[in-house]
Amino acid sequence: MQRVGEHSVPAGPLAVRWLAWDLVEPAKAGSLTELDLCLANAGSAPWRKIEVSYHWLDDRGNPIVWGEIWTPITRTVEPGDEIEQRVELRAPLRTGAHRLAFDLVDEGRYWFSEVGNTRLEVDVDVAPRIERRLSVVFTPGPAELVDESERALALQEEPLVERGTEAALGHLAPGCLPAPDWSRRVLDAHEQGYAVAAGSIEPVGFRTPKSLAPWAPGSGRIPNFAHPLVCPSLVHGGEPWRWTEVEGLPALEQPRQEPWLYDGRIAIRARLRSGRRRA
Repeated sequence: MQRVGEHSVPAGPLAVRWLAWDLVEPAKAGSLTELDLCLANAGSAPWRKIEVSYHWLDDRGNPIVWGEIWTPITRTVEPGDEIEQRVELRAPLRTGAHRLAFDLVDEGRYWFSEVGNTRLEVDVDVAPRIERRLSVVFTPGPAELVDESERALALQEEPLVERGTEAALGHLAPGCLPAPDWSRRVLDAHEQGYAVAAGSIEPVGFRTPKSLAPWAPGSGRIPNFAHPLVCPSLVHGGEPWRWTEVEGLPALEQPRQEPWLYDGRIAIRARLRSGRRRA
């Protein structure tokens, strides 16, 4: 573990002395990881119902993420006692150098730093969530429409990789025609930390159903998009996915925990009159 240097410790009932820390695995954007802390109760009161949380700061000290995951200290820590505590944290949705600041919370009422304690701040380099390797899988459908989709995929700005070597997998229906920058935009999103990335759907053919209006092209990122993510790309791992479909296209309900992105600039044209069963 990396030892913590000397720092100020206030006199009073609630005081912490940070002793050491160790990042169990490298921090990757948007992903969960764990960190071990060694700390001591330097105050005069026992610690009961104390939690550990963290903030992610940029290189100027501005908060990016504030108190995202809270880890309870599950036993009473008497004055003078030292403990080791493993905490779970999620890296921010951006790569590069960051400042990771740890603090204690008393029963959710206030941070220890609000009563004079020093936060533990360490430098962490956040790596991309995945390597830029994207492949595609199709739902069942006519071979001629799969061929049409394959021709569109061959024109991608960022070439796809052979199935089985990918870090992320796009889910398409036969007849889906991704825009040439589709793979680049999807991989950009995954690299920044989003486990799921999806975007707009433009119907082509003989009908334009009103049911696809929420996915109409023209928007950018919509953080609180309220509809399923149609023709999504997913990184491997993560939570169990909840699949559905929209107008015969594969769709995913928003993940409950993993970060996800809807961006209308991730554009796909879809032939809906293709013999696919409607939802």
